Amino acid sequence: MLTISDLTFAFGTRTLFEDASVQLAKGWKVGLVGRNGTGKSTLLGLIKEAHQNPTKDQPIRFNEGASLGWVAQEVQPSDETILDVVLKADAERHALMTESETATDPDRIAYVHERLLDIDAWSGEARASEVLMGLGFTPEDLYRPTKEFSGGWRMRAAIAGVLFAQPDVLLLDEPTNYLDLEGAAWLEGYLRAYPNTVILVSHDREMLNACVTHTLALEFKKLNLSTGGYDEYLKMRAIKLSQLEAMKKKQDAERAHLQSFVDRFRAKASKATQAQSRIKMIEKMKDIAIPISERTVPFHFAAPDAQLAPPLLELRDANLGYGAGAQILTDVNLRVDPDDRIAIVGTNGQGKTTLVKSIARKLELMEGERRAPGSVKIGYFSQDQMDELTLGDTVFDHIRRAMPKDTLPAKVRAKCAQIGFPVEKVETKVEKLSGGEKVRLLMGLMAMEDPHILILDEPTSHLDIDSREALIYALNDYRGAVLLITHDVYLAEGTADQLWLVKDGRAKEYDGDLNDYKKLVMSADRDASASKAPPTKAAIVEEPVAPQKVDKAADRQKAAEARKAAAPLKKKADQAEKRLETANRKIAEIDSKLVEPGLGSEDMTKLMKARAEQQAEAEAAELEWLDASEAYETAISA
Repeated sequence: MLTISDLTFAFGTRTLFEDASVQLAKGWKVGLVGRNGTGKSTLLGLIKEAHQNPTKDQPIRFNEGASLGWVAQEVQPSDETILDVVLKADAERHALMTESETATDPDRIAYVHERLLDIDAWSGEARASEVLMGLGFTPEDLYRPTKEFSGGWRMRAAIAGVLFAQPDVLLLDEPTNYLDLEGAAWLEGYLRAYPNTVILVSHDREMLNACVTHTLALEFKKLNLSTGGYDEYLKMRAIKLSQLEAMKKKQDAERAHLQSFVDRFRAKASKATQAQSRIKMIEKMKDIAIPISERTVPFHFAAPDAQLAPPLLELRDANLGYGAGAQILTDVNLRVDPDDRIAIVGTNGQGKTTLVKSIARKLELMEGERRAPGSVKIGYFSQDQMDELTLGDTVFDHIRRAMPKDTLPAKVRAKCAQIGFPVEKVETKVEKLSGGEKVRLLMGLMAMEDPHILILDEPTSHLDIDSREALIYALNDYRGAVLLITHDVYLAEGTADQLWLVKDGRAKEYDGDLNDYKKLVMSADRDASASKAPPTKAAIVEEPVAPQKVDKAADRQKAAEARKAAAPLKKKADQAEKRLETANRKIAEIDSKLVEPGLGSEDMTKLMKARAEQQAEAEAAELEWLDASEAYETAISA
């Protein structure tokens, strides 16, 4: 479906790709991973450019006629409804539907209607509604004009549009940045069932494990493809690194042995020929390079100066909101203790941010009581604070202002380095920092206050996977209370031990874990709203039509006949799946042998060759299984 061959690309003086190659097949869900700044978004841009302006010898090529889809920008505010905007995203359907109302030539009319049937155009409104509601829109939202929605919700509509259009190759760049936990969970399921190829850039480890079939790692200017999710990729990378280290150790020993002979006998005439021969052998040895992993600077949240007795903070009979007529939450009774680790869940717009702002005294209570010791210190982080950084000032300037008692530049620079800004970065102006660097600066400034309570509202949107891992370690080491709002399930599961649920104007403790909550959301809220027939324009003014009686026996008989006719396809899929399982089992056996101590170079060569053969067999079997399974599903659903 997509082939990249010997791609080399430089941005200014920095080379991002050097002879990078990979081939992606139809139906693969590919997670594109790599550290921030390695070029993931640049690669997506090159793929778009190659599709829009194809040339004969370009390194990025698509299958003939393949369509490409991506989220270009948020939906623009207008009087068009959200549903109409999403329906228009399928350009072919929209054009044919428009033409069906104006065409006069009988042959053309016949073609248009035949094509509309082929692409299932008449179910378009229901399919678009399902996608929109999966991403958090209510049935009532579908007919509201786009200008009534915030930028974040219009971005969701843009995501809904590209999902509805179902291009042959779908590019998604950090889609969960615009979704809540519930929307992210729905998207995982949607992508797993998506019939075409997906390239997903994400730092959400849970999503990369849940819905991708392959992981494409961008590291050391190359593209390395492996089967499975992110955790499987990490295991494979560790195995490869172990193999390289073992091979390098053997090579070093062999080189030392040869060099010892040369040093001993170089001066002896009788051994000169043998010494020269060994010198040539040493010169011909190709060094085995061990990739050096980039170090992730840890986060650090110091323990509060003084430990306070519980509770650190209480809300009693509190009503929260933004003044008269803008009450968001009522009758809130919650408390925070020194060792609490709380994840706050609930769909966007329910009032999670209102709750934490009220706790942090960024927002005064409308009614009720907020009790806390006078000495309690609260550290508050949200994405909105990025706008509070002083433009034109450097990292050094911001840290110096937070250290009024330590005016020595050396101490300020030491604190900058501790937060994660080395010498070459301390004089960088904040507008030149990346999103992840701004997050680091803000968290560092917050940590310098030694808070008793940390409140983090979506802290990971600009952090890569390694930095998210570092944040988990820091929060677990922190000796204070943590309140966390996040769509990153991996972060929440790694740090929180209790949940608060914000829903329907109330905020209360939730008796269950994240898995329980996800099941509740998917089985109740999402399924319920998806199962409701969304109100169409016609349904608003017309009486409902009584459902026709269904002949279930005939349907069962028809389904049985379809399964019987498609049995050869099922058998082919099962055989391919068994071949895939066998190949993967053999690969695992080979991998275990490769890391055994004392393995000779000849044996390693044989094992590596056998592994390559089994890897090729696994990929071929997987392609055959995907094609046969898709054909079988199509046959029995026809």
